[in-house]
Amino acid sequence: MNDAEVLEAQLVENLLRRDVHPMEEAQGFARLLALDEPKYSIEQLADRTGKSPVYVASRLKLTDLVPAAVDAFYANEIGVGHALLLAKLPADQQEQALSACFKEAYNSGGATPTRILLPVRNLQFWIETNVLLILKDAPFDKRDAQLVSTAGSCADCPKRTGHNKLLFGDDLGKQGDQCTDPRCYNAKLAAHVAKAVAAKPNLVQISTAYGGQKEGSPVLPRNKYTAIRDDKPQKKEDAQRPEFKVCRFATDAIITEGSDIGTIHKVCANPECPIHHASKQRPATDAAFKAEQEKRRREEAIAQATGLRVLKATSDAVPVRLMKRDLLFVTEHLAAALDERRLAIIFRLHGIGKANGNAEAPAKLLASFLRKADESTIGRVLVAITVLQTAHSSNESAKALREAAEFYKVDVAAITAKVKEEFVAKEKAQATRKAPGKAKVNQPHTAAAKKAKAA
Repeated sequence: MNDAEVLEAQLVENLLRRDVHPMEEAQGFARLLALDEPKYSIEQLADRTGKSPVYVASRLKLTDLVPAAVDAFYANEIGVGHALLLAKLPADQQEQALSACFKEAYNSGGATPTRILLPVRNLQFWIETNVLLILKDAPFDKRDAQLVSTAGSCADCPKRTGHNKLLFGDDLGKQGDQCTDPRCYNAKLAAHVAKAVAAKPNLVQISTAYGGQKEGSPVLPRNKYTAIRDDKPQKKEDAQRPEFKVCRFATDAIITEGSDIGTIHKVCANPECPIHHASKQRPATDAAFKAEQEKRRREEAIAQATGLRVLKATSDAVPVRLMKRDLLFVTEHLAAALDERRLAIIFRLHGIGKANGNAEAPAKLLASFLRKADESTIGRVLVAITVLQTAHSSNESAKALREAAEFYKVDVAAITAKVKEEFVAKEKAQATRKAPGKAKVNQPHTAAAKKAKAA
């Protein structure tokens, strides 16, 4: 037997062993592939060993694992699924991805955390979120080999998923080619932006990130421009919105900070534009606008107060029927499904929480309250939770509350009238408190006028 035949026989024999480690398979395949005579291909190795070409290519890729990943693999800290995903990444990405394979958990009373291996799907999600970049969305020319000369073109790059379909066939899908080297991608993005700005020095630079800009920065923050949409409005009323209109100040702009860097969009950055910056044209003392806003706030406050009062009256009308243990069971399980806002309404209805100076967690606080309450109170809480949860599920809070009020014969009209009376009385009291203040402001002026007249 020649050297190639010996290696081939050893590899086949190892593959038949049950306890062979995937790294040993990878090294065996690599040694055969490295032979000068005879020269093997992945397809030939697959045919000789009875494996699929995808299997052979995946095992060969394991030889690209960094030492830390190899050690974790041999120590059974990660599985073959984790190792295959790590091996597909560039070396400088693997160690960070390796740490994403685990989470730390503290046992009760333990000072040091325990590392827990996460499922392969968690690592896949981390890689998709933090590493892979969709090339079809890249604003630069993927075939331009001179954009970053040291990187070459993306079409010839072995680090894109489409370059090796045996390894990434399942990952291509609708996303298509993806870049596995964020550093190279970001370098090309920066070069593309610099090239575009150099070609058009007057091109407006904008940011899609939140927050202010550094002093002297040429990049306009979000509140200094209005992006004009390219798509057509779906509804007639949408056509009246500023972002669907084009004005005489509209100009091309390139995003240089935030998301979608390097893409070109139409924007209006002129604060004098009456179409896209109409709110800045309105005087701060626009009485009609302020009155409308105040009216809307008042109506919302009355509606909220009325709803709360109707809900309380409805829950107060609930009779005692079930035993306390049954009521506790149903109420605690329904309460667990409430979000924070609706749970806060229950607390407000029954004076639970801050009113009692208790700083416990909401779930424990509610459980403690229910266990001390009588059957009647628990029943009222149960009905209130049911109304709130129904409103949350069907998105018809007014309808759910109205049906509950009708069922328990609650006079909604009387409650509404009472709330409105209270709001009117409150507004009159506020107006009365403000009146003396105005008189005091006028007194110095009057005294000065009398003194001047006497002189």
